[in-house]
Amino acid sequence: MFNLGKIGIVGGGSWATANAKIILEKKQAINWFIHETDVVEHIKEFGNNPKYLSDVDFDTSLLNLTSNINQLVAESDTIMFIIPSAYLKFALQGLTLPLNDKTVVTAIKGIIPDDNLLVGEFMHQNYAVPYESIGVISGPCHAEEVALERLSYLTIAFTNQEKAKALTEIYNNRYIRTNLSDDILGTEYAAVLKNIYALAAGVCQGQGFGDNFQAVLISNAIREMKRFTDAVYPIQRDIKDSAYLGDLLVTAYSQFSRNRHFGTMVGKGYSVKYIQSEMNMVAEGYFASKGIWEINKKFQVDMPIANSIYRILYEKQSPRRVIKELTEKLT
Repeated sequence: MFNLGKIGIVGGGSWATANAKIILEKKQAINWFIHETDVVEHIKEFGNNPKYLSDVDFDTSLLNLTSNINQLVAESDTIMFIIPSAYLKFALQGLTLPLNDKTVVTAIKGIIPDDNLLVGEFMHQNYAVPYESIGVISGPCHAEEVALERLSYLTIAFTNQEKAKALTEIYNNRYIRTNLSDDILGTEYAAVLKNIYALAAGVCQGQGFGDNFQAVLISNAIREMKRFTDAVYPIQRDIKDSAYLGDLLVTAYSQFSRNRHFGTMVGKGYSVKYIQSEMNMVAEGYFASKGIWEINKKFQVDMPIANSIYRILYEKQSPRRVIKELTEKLT
């Protein structure tokens, strides 16, 4: 079996913390880059992340913590990027070492703002990482439930199935199950889109719509997701798999969903600026909405839900009026 070598994690948020917890279940030592030096020092001293999932305790003897991105890359064979997409360029800005000889795994469920690229595409175009060396971790899995060790399922996507199997060996444990996929672009796009649809679910909740309408909204959303992924990356996929439908459902309905919360606040009339200042975490759907709208100029896929969220967030149209128009387009 392929050996992933030394694993490095880039990111210090809740999902990065949850992934570190999962990997350490196998007593697999990891390198861990966190930009904030005070957080690095806190984890070294107290064995927990003071900002996210602080109840998770780490065996610090298995952690090589650093705030130097070049040190992380130099000492790692497989690098996992688990950081909000809007911060990825900032995290990499001091990097002087190549990435094209590394295995790169993205657990980022977002799109690179302004570039309108998936993380895998960004790594391929800007750092010459071959697509066969790029993997994706996706699926319906909130960090908070990982911290509570509630049974969760993840999809690991690689075109190189030996690398995928090696990563599943590290991730499978008593509360994590994994599925394999070769749909690296489709699972990434699905992870981006589901955040937009969770925003829509939140906006509708904020507007006072109930469960009956939410069911119709999400059933339309999964069809919209299928139309888009089939247009941009037309391979055989079952849109009902957990990496697509499952991730959509948990993000649209869960109490832990930051995108649903963001949308709910929008639906209640709060400004985007206020919501972003109030939230402690990034809602990827905000950036994704603009990115998907830009990408879809080329493909012209029928996307009434995603277009509605773009109009609300970026054209500053009335949520009440836009959602009323949307209700006439759903079936």
